[in-house]
Amino acid sequence: MTHDPVVSVEGLVKAYGSVHALDGLDLEIAAGTVCAVLGPNGAGKTTAIRVLSTLVTPDAGRARVLGHDVVEQPGEVRRSIGLAGQHAAVDDDLTGRENLQILGRMLHLGRRGARARATELLDRFDLAEAADRLVKTWSGGMRRRLDLVASFVVVRPVLLLDEPTTGLDPRSRTEIWATVRELVAGGTTVLLTTQYLEEADHLADQVVIVDRGRSVATGSPADLKATVGVRIDVEVEDVAAAARALGALAGSEPEVDPDRRRVSAATLDGALTLPAVVRHLDAAGVVVRDVALRRPTLDEVFLQLTGAAA
Repeated sequence: MTHDPVVSVEGLVKAYGSVHALDGLDLEIAAGTVCAVLGPNGAGKTTAIRVLSTLVTPDAGRARVLGHDVVEQPGEVRRSIGLAGQHAAVDDDLTGRENLQILGRMLHLGRRGARARATELLDRFDLAEAADRLVKTWSGGMRRRLDLVASFVVVRPVLLLDEPTTGLDPRSRTEIWATVRELVAGGTTVLLTTQYLEEADHLADQVVIVDRGRSVATGSPADLKATVGVRIDVEVEDVAAAARALGALAGSEPEVDPDRRRVSAATLDGALTLPAVVRHLDAAGVVVRDVALRRPTLDEVFLQLTGAAA
């Protein structure tokens, strides 16, 4: 029984002039899992997707999908993947139903099979009411949903999703997440790029944080959050006193916003509770207007793990 990764990227490099979009990227994805690649704009996430989908040729390094080299065996790679890019790639001068039916026939579902699959997907993703209108009359969010639905017409072993839920409303985002989970439960391996830690929390078995074209941290969402800890946010009268008290409690250097009279600090104490924070501040004589414990944002995770602002 083999345990080789379904997707393997080793030392991937891609430059556009003097800009290195990828600068030695490494990652591996096991079968039947979701890997979320997190990072700010310009980190190299989309370039990685374009290399893996054979749309861009790397300058150095190696990338394989199901053992197929993306440079030497692009045809085999394309037959193994489904892809949804950042921008909708549907035909505005066709209806939503026509877009899906044509794609289904191109993917050898046959006329009847393509029609049935289009109807199934349009109903499931709440697009049936607009299905027979030209796509150019649809809203941006609906067009994005249709583009994502198109990548599900034929289930492939590997699905590449580039920021799949950007611009979607909460209901549509939840529907996409549910579909991804179902595909993975059926054996599909998913690589998605995102700027949302929440999305990785909901979907990913593994998270790879990238910056300037390199992997800077890898682990499960729980592992990464445990590394960063939780945030304590307080709004107070005396920011200097609060900073001293929070620094002692959290064991880290607090961040102070004097204009908003807010102080924040990160702590690795997973057992810390809100009442304990309030008691500590009260004992230090700090008058608190508001206090909260929360999980870190993507910016804060990135800052803690890389030492650079996202």
